[in-house]
Amino acid sequence: MDDPYQNNVNQGGQDGYPYQTDYPQQDDDAASDATEGADEDDQMYEGEYQGIPHPDEIKMARRAARLEAKRKARLAEQQEEEESLPEQYESIMEDCGHGRFQWMLFFVLGLALMADGVDGFVVGFVLPSAEKDMCISNADKGLLGLLVYVAMMVGALVWGGLCDKMGRRKCLIYVLTIDLVFSFLSCFAQGYGFFLFLRICSGFGIGGSIPIVYTYFTEFLQMDKRGEHLSWLCMFWMLGGLYASFTAWGIIPHYGWGFAIGTQFQIHSWRVFILVCLFPALAALIGVVFMPESPRFLLENARHDEAWMILRRVHDTNWKAKGEPERVFTVTNIKTPQTEEDEFIEIQSDTGTAFQRWTVRKMTMLQQISSSLKCFLVAVFISYHGLGVWFPDMIKYMQYEEYESKVKVFHRERVERFHFNFSLVNQIHREGEYIHDKYGFIKSVKFEDSLFENCYFEDVRSTNTFFENCTFKNTIFYNTDLWQEKFKDCRLENTTFLHPKKGCHLNFQEENDIVIYMVSFLGSLAVLPGNILSALFMDKIGRIRIIGGSMLASSACTFLLLLSFSQGAVICWQCLFYAVSVAAWNGLEVISVELYPSSKRGTAFGILNGICKFAAILASFIFAVFIGITKIIPIFLAFAALVCGGLVALKLPETREKILS
Repeated sequence: MDDPYQNNVNQGGQDGYPYQTDYPQQDDDAASDATEGADEDDQMYEGEYQGIPHPDEIKMARRAARLEAKRKARLAEQQEEEESLPEQYESIMEDCGHGRFQWMLFFVLGLALMADGVDGFVVGFVLPSAEKDMCISNADKGLLGLLVYVAMMVGALVWGGLCDKMGRRKCLIYVLTIDLVFSFLSCFAQGYGFFLFLRICSGFGIGGSIPIVYTYFTEFLQMDKRGEHLSWLCMFWMLGGLYASFTAWGIIPHYGWGFAIGTQFQIHSWRVFILVCLFPALAALIGVVFMPESPRFLLENARHDEAWMILRRVHDTNWKAKGEPERVFTVTNIKTPQTEEDEFIEIQSDTGTAFQRWTVRKMTMLQQISSSLKCFLVAVFISYHGLGVWFPDMIKYMQYEEYESKVKVFHRERVERFHFNFSLVNQIHREGEYIHDKYGFIKSVKFEDSLFENCYFEDVRSTNTFFENCTFKNTIFYNTDLWQEKFKDCRLENTTFLHPKKGCHLNFQEENDIVIYMVSFLGSLAVLPGNILSALFMDKIGRIRIIGGSMLASSACTFLLLLSFSQGAVICWQCLFYAVSVAAWNGLEVISVELYPSSKRGTAFGILNGICKFAAILASFIFAVFIGITKIIPIFLAFAALVCGGLVALKLPETREKILS
């Protein structure tokens, strides 16, 4: 007789779970009271009592593990590509050699840098003449210089970023074209407002030249040539200052070199000077048109074939010039890094929104830039540009003090029936009486509480001349530039103005002060020794030592400024300071292009250059306040900034043997 329990076991053994058949199926009404009223979503997975994960959790964990593995693989692959491309590119540039192509590009980009140097001097040189030609007040004159520099700062920020997106060559062509067009139009602007607008547009254009030029040239140089040849390139900015100073010295004082178109359209010599200053930018534009795009930029943007053709052109040009035209460009495959668009697509499904990812990229780049050079640059340029403003302003103040000390004062004089056929210069006349007199050229003369009766002013050209609380009886003003603003609280009885020259006019008989041109010329020339030494030793002793040593030596030179008791002494110490400090400037330009990857190099350099110009604007305000008050505070500020900058420079990474990333 069969055992019923054994039959159940055998039958259940076929299913694998014999114990499940021992329990009868429960009715719905017999469900446990513990689960009564509970939702299905709130029911706990029964495997949790035994530590068994939920199937959904297993799927999520596996998916996360796959994403993490893909991410690590992608990063490893990208890192391998990024590490191999710089090394391969460096070996390609070594194979291409350094020769005719680099020297041609050197002179073309040097002319573009020279154009930037010229533009830095143009406004300062033309203002003394332009302010008379266009009736520019002191406030408007200061606004002109400020806004042009602000435009150059904005231009550095904008064009530095664009050259990483559009290309170095294309952006440099745009920059030079904008500068040429608006500078040319500014030569013919007759009103201050239009002239200001055109100079701002010109400054916006040329402000982007420095970031583009250094980025462009760096990517055609091999590692052991970068420091030296970038330092030689810096000399063109000095040549721009020499060119502007020399041409201003030779053109602006010669008023006869101008011409007129009709009666309202006057082209004086200072406008001719602006035209002459366009030649470096024009020559640079023509040269850049025949230069190729940076192959490193093309590789960063996955334009492999174009980059290969340009590298072959560089190779063939150099070796043909060296007498080895048979050498063949053997590179057949160049690694192309992952582009930013590919990276964007790959991470699109992983993190955040597109705007969040873009914000993270830009903020990370800004933090990298600011953490390495911002404090150092501000220290350099507050001192360098601050003293650059302080030197010429101090000379002008000394000239003014000397002029004021020679003023002649006349008190209660009586002059009757006299013809002043000579110039009245730098005089003060108080309570005088002038009867039946005739006047000509008057410069910096002030009449106070005086009487003019039956006098005749003919063809009078006046500069800084005023009449205060004076009485005019039966007096004629014929063809003079004496207008209402020249008479303060004066009484005019039976006085006639015939053919008055209203507005501001250039005074053709007034001597032009050439001291400012000479100071700028000598200051630009003084940096020549520093440029040569920095170029020769940049690759031998390193960028950091050049920068730190130059800044600490410059800080010691600032104390010599305490001995500046004459114009000659100021000029002497200015030349010494420029000669010593220019090495730090050159080292700064070199290290700025070597610290950052090729895809961000122009943007980073543009931001740094914008910070420099902002520091220069700030320094101009700070140092100008103390002109004529004290020399101690400007000297102390310059000393502190240079010492701090020199110490910070020693903390920067050395890039002498660094392959461009």
